[in-house]
Amino acid sequence: MPRNLNCSIAIGVVMVLLSPVIMAETLEAAWATALEHNHQIKAAKANTSASEQQLQSAQGQQLPELNVSTGYTQYNQSPAAIANINGDSTQFATAQAGSAKAQAIVSVPVYTSGRISHNIDAAESTLEATQQQQETTELNLKMQVAEAYIGVLRAQSAVKVADSHVESLTADSKDVKDLFDQGIIANNDVLAADVALANAEQQQIKVKLQLDNAKTLYNRLLNRNLTDDVSLDSHLPDMPSGTLDELTNNALKQRPELMVLNGQINALKQQAESVNASRLPQVNVNGGYQYQQNRYQAHEGLWMAGINMDWKLFDGSSGHKSDALMSQALALREQHDDLVSQMALQVRQAWLEIEETKKRLETAKKTIAQADENLKVSTDRYQQGLTIHTEVLAAENLRLTSHDNLINAQYDMALGQLRLRYAVGIL
Repeated sequence: MPRNLNCSIAIGVVMVLLSPVIMAETLEAAWATALEHNHQIKAAKANTSASEQQLQSAQGQQLPELNVSTGYTQYNQSPAAIANINGDSTQFATAQAGSAKAQAIVSVPVYTSGRISHNIDAAESTLEATQQQQETTELNLKMQVAEAYIGVLRAQSAVKVADSHVESLTADSKDVKDLFDQGIIANNDVLAADVALANAEQQQIKVKLQLDNAKTLYNRLLNRNLTDDVSLDSHLPDMPSGTLDELTNNALKQRPELMVLNGQINALKQQAESVNASRLPQVNVNGGYQYQQNRYQAHEGLWMAGINMDWKLFDGSSGHKSDALMSQALALREQHDDLVSQMALQVRQAWLEIEETKKRLETAKKTIAQADENLKVSTDRYQQGLTIHTEVLAAENLRLTSHDNLINAQYDMALGQLRLRYAVGIL
């Protein structure tokens, strides 16, 4: 018998050692998963890649351009020229009726009055804006994940409180029925206890549904199966250090939304400069090889080189296009200035919410012990016949409210600190 017991213990130990250990997921790990798998981030990365290609396209305008062309032409008769020799008019063929031609020409822009350089600067600014837009998308997603993360933790705590409420009222209902069976109390107390327990069970079902919904939202943000189990670490980032003014200044320096607008404004200005430069002299150097099939021609293939200058002395549309781009830049500047004010307000609101929650949290911590003691005293008094059952139910409801207030204050504090970090741009 001892041998069998030892074998069973050994097998049990091996199974425990080999069983997978489920680690609670941290907020940082949740962020990493969301950034890797979320579709919004993938879309933002694709936009950044597109801007990189646009920059390379703009830079490619400085490089030589090679054009190769060929073709074949067939006339109904051979082209001929008329000549007057010694008073006699005669004609002779200058080309054959059917002929092929081909050419390879290289063209290099040597002076564009800044048109290409401004295009490149505009593309660089657009890329910078797109990169910052990706940062904005990541920041927004991290805040969404943080809110869902807090939502799961809050719902889990609410379920624990609801379970304790049901457990407490179940014990109360048993005590009441025992007293009724002893003929000490009236049936009215039994009915009141049963109703209170039923209401608590209804609330328990409700908060469990809220927990399931919170887990579903969390899994969706991380692009997981909606029914996957969720186990979270309750450790969360601390509140950023600094005064309100310091945090506001940091937000105006670090928030990517402002950098997005700055990049877009500069890109529009550079595009306007490029449009203006297109009306100034544009100089190209070109050269290459041309072949024209013609047996009447001494040299069918010729090498060539040349220089060309184009100058738009009058253009009825470019000036308006440039003005339109500058007006768009001005509009974005106004949006930028308005966003500065909004961000300062966000920081201040998050700061004030934290200060308010600190006071709530301090009060909630004090009332927990008082509410628990009040329930204990009320229960003892009721069992001794010194008070009515309604006082016990009221004490239990006060205990429930106190624990709910503490949970909400704790997670409001955690969420407020995360929102302040988001407002500052360091989430």
